[in-house]
This record gives sequence, C-alpha cells and structure tokens, in this order.
Amino acid sequence: MPVDSARAIGAVSHAAPRPVPAILAGGAITGVLDLLYAMAVYSPHRPLLIPQAIATGILGASSYKGGVPTIILGVVLHFVIALGAATVYYLASRRIPLLVERPVLCGMIFGGLVYCFMHGVVIPLSAVPHHPTRFNYQAAEFVEHWFMVGLPISFSVRRYTRG
Repeated sequence: MPVDSARAIGAVSHAAPRPVPAILAGGAITGVLDLLYAMAVYSPHRPLLIPQAIATGILGASSYKGGVPTIILGVVLHFVIALGAATVYYLASRRIPLLVERPVLCGMIFGGLVYCFMHGVVIPLSAVPHHPTRFNYQAAEFVEHWFMVGLPISFSVRRYTRG
C-alpha cells in the first residue's frame, strides 16, 4: 500500500516525534486564542488591561500603573504558561499513547484540567487580587479551555508526533 494511502486510512507513522514544533505550535496557538478570548470577553473596550491583569500575578495591583512594560510582561507570562501547558501534554503523551490516539477527548479533558490548575493553584498562590467570579464566566471559561487550550495543544502534539 502506498504511504499516502496508509496515512489516509489512519495508519500510524513511524516518523520520529518532534517535540519542539509540537510544543511551540500548541503553545503559540493556545496563547493567541486564549488571550484573544480574554480580551474579547473581559475587556473588549480596553483589551490591553488583560495582559496587565496577567502581570498582577507577579506585581500585584501596581501592574495597572506600569504601562507598556507590564503589558509586555503579561503577554510573556501568558505565553510561558501556554508553552508550559503544551510541554506538560507533550511529555505526558510520551508515556500515555492515548493522548495522541484520541486528541479530541484527551485535549478537552486536558483543557479542563488546565483551567482547574490555573484557578485552583496558580491564581490563589499569585499576587492577583482575589474577588469572586460570576458562575456564568467560570462556566464559559471552563468550556473555552476545552476548545482554545486543550484541543490546539492535543492536535499539535498529535501532528508532530505522528509524522
């Protein structure tokens, strides 16, 4: 059977996995989608407040007075987190083949786990001022993590580990 036909019917390629493109593609796509979502939902009229809000994790409320440097810091931190999530998924996929074999299910579960980790561990340990978030925003953000965090990462890992 020709190689193209084998791939068309779902045969597994024996090409070597490529971790750097898998992590960079998944992290970059996730970072862009998640940041755009946050800007559109939480601050559509002043979108640059979102990176400053991210920077409050390190700087606290003074981040909002920092101008362009804190905007840049927030964007960098956001992409570090997105790349970190992609790295975790890639490394886990080396031990758990199901993560590559079932990218939709596993990606959505992973997106939900990222949401839980961010809101249950990272944010409470940060310098972000704590205030309650309305349930409808929490639910929408949880679902957003399925599609804009978990799936881009799972599909990029699948793409670059199957050849």
